[in-house]
Amino acid sequence: MTKFATPEEEWRAYLTGTHPAIIRGRRRFRFLPSGPRCRLCLAPFGAPGSLVFRRRGYSPWEKNPTMCKRCFVALANVDVRGTEIEVSMLFADVRGSSKLARQLPLRDFTRLMNRFYTTATDVLIEGDAIIEKFVGDEVVGLFLPWLGQDHARRAVETADRLLRATGHGSADGPWLPLGAGVHTGTAFVGLVGPRGEASEFTALGEPMNTAAHLASQAASGEILVTVQAAEAAALPDERLERRHLSLKGHLVDAFVISEQPAPSASG
Repeated sequence: MTKFATPEEEWRAYLTGTHPAIIRGRRRFRFLPSGPRCRLCLAPFGAPGSLVFRRRGYSPWEKNPTMCKRCFVALANVDVRGTEIEVSMLFADVRGSSKLARQLPLRDFTRLMNRFYTTATDVLIEGDAIIEKFVGDEVVGLFLPWLGQDHARRAVETADRLLRATGHGSADGPWLPLGAGVHTGTAFVGLVGPRGEASEFTALGEPMNTAAHLASQAASGEILVTVQAAEAAALPDERLERRHLSLKGHLVDAFVISEQPAPSASG
């Protein structure tokens, strides 16, 4: 059995998909014809394999059901339940949601927000994100290096798909005005709160604050991408508008990706 010098090192191995337990799982589970499977350890989610392994924690994780919960909460009872690691963060929120709430009947506004939650969930899961949380009119997605070091690119592409899924760039315009921010940085990633089922998987630190403030300054149809995220994603920044922003007193340079309406047939 592999020994890790610190709990942080073991967490890093889990979050990068290199932990021996995950590797052993791939070797063991790949022979069980029980798809779909966990993207990390290949644990079976379908019968008959799931009938045995689901009770051991190999069940779809609510934050991304293409992965099993065991891969991310296996270390819930160690003293340090996370590690500092480079991660990309996507914050997207509804522009003018308070105005929408005043203009629409409560039932219609609730349906609109539920449509947004459903759409955002589908898009983020497709982009291999961990849905960190929904807060009111905002969704937060984390992109970890467990599938490789292209997490910044995946975050930017997912933000773009989310704007398109809400109608930005279409001839009819958005059915919900949305702005987004993407940032890449080193944050604490792991479990916080009470031990056990009440623990919450999240990311903490200044990079999360930067991403949140960035999204708050994005106009409807805009994705603001920090220089760090743009460089990590290898964006063709020479073709993008560059914007200088003051985020809670901190000056930040960001690139702007804007989803313009599609040209009309007559134009």
